[in-house]
Amino acid sequence: MIKALKTLRLVQLSMLASILLYWIAGEVVGPVQHAIDPALRYLFTTLGVAIVGVIFVVRRTLVLREAESLATRPEDGLSLHHWRMGYLATYALCEVLALFGLVLRFRGGPMQQSVPYYLGGFVLLWFFRPKSPART
Repeated sequence: MIKALKTLRLVQLSMLASILLYWIAGEVVGPVQHAIDPALRYLFTTLGVAIVGVIFVVRRTLVLREAESLATRPEDGLSLHHWRMGYLATYALCEVLALFGLVLRFRGGPMQQSVPYYLGGFVLLWFFRPKSPART
């Protein structure tokens, strides 16, 4: 359990750092700002809302349920695997949200359109830090 927690914390910190790098890359390397297709913005907004919903579903079905199981049976390898995969799936979805901001920026969108995606991914990733399952 301790090793899994350390690994998840390392993954989380790495992904938080990568979101900061996306923002920097979007500002430094990104193309000159110009109008982008509104359909792309609407698509990313719709997908972003859907991803946030999926994050909460994954947390509820994998992370929280398996945390309850691990609290009573910490030696259960299958529950530990599902718990760890739930966190990794959550982190990957948060990263995708931030990548939407980078794609918008590389397509020429203004920073103001990309910031909500960067912030959303960063805040969700920070908020869902790995916690050891508590014994009940």
